[in-house]
Amino acid sequence: MARINPLKMRLDAGKPGAGVLITMPSVNMAQILAGAGFDYLFIDLEHGSIDAASVYNLITATAGTDCAPLVRIPKPDLALCKPALDAGAMGLIFPMICTREEAEATVQCINYPPEGIRGWGPFYAPTRWGLKTPLEYFEVANRELLNVILIEHIDAIENIESILSVPGIHVANIAPMDLAVSMGLPGQRDHPDVLKAIERAEKAILASPVVLGGMSLSAAEANAKIARGYRFLLMGYDVMLIQQMSAQLLDGIER
Repeated sequence: MARINPLKMRLDAGKPGAGVLITMPSVNMAQILAGAGFDYLFIDLEHGSIDAASVYNLITATAGTDCAPLVRIPKPDLALCKPALDAGAMGLIFPMICTREEAEATVQCINYPPEGIRGWGPFYAPTRWGLKTPLEYFEVANRELLNVILIEHIDAIENIESILSVPGIHVANIAPMDLAVSMGLPGQRDHPDVLKAIERAEKAILASPVVLGGMSLSAAEANAKIARGYRFLLMGYDVMLIQQMSAQLLDGIER
């Protein structure tokens, strides 16, 4: 059967993918961002006001585009993962993965047996994936779903090699803000100690089969990261985009 997940196809071909995080349960926002050309939407169930019903609507809003809907789950808990997967998510994002055991739990949650323990119930996912039946979806799900883990704690840096050795991890995304907080350096993502920790993670990820990901808040930063081997690029979040554009529009108005 043909490939389904456009983002996983890009990454498998060695091409970078750029995405944006959304915290608002707004179908309109998701539809606009998906149509703008982003390669993925990072739908946030960890910090935003999005619930299970909203996840289905946001995933559906990406239909008709080449934008893959990914959902961040608060933790690798099967009960939390199944609704997003069954709604048609093309991948899950797991925060605060700090040990090999936690990485293994993500693989178990995202995959059907024998690779994992995901239960049967893909009633809506086939339609979003352009398939006719749940059985067709079942046959390709383990191959096409993207498993993204966030490296965002100093403990993860110390355990990075054992985390990356887990089969079934596709992307390791370095999150500098939480990493800095875990090191007692809140807001200092460019602190030398934080950069040193990031460099250690980068080297380990680039030496593994796992795709390297990270935050890039401008095209220049994204291009610099691509040159260093990054392929999974997070370009900001919905609130930031609205705030920045609003500030630009208002800047200089004599009122």
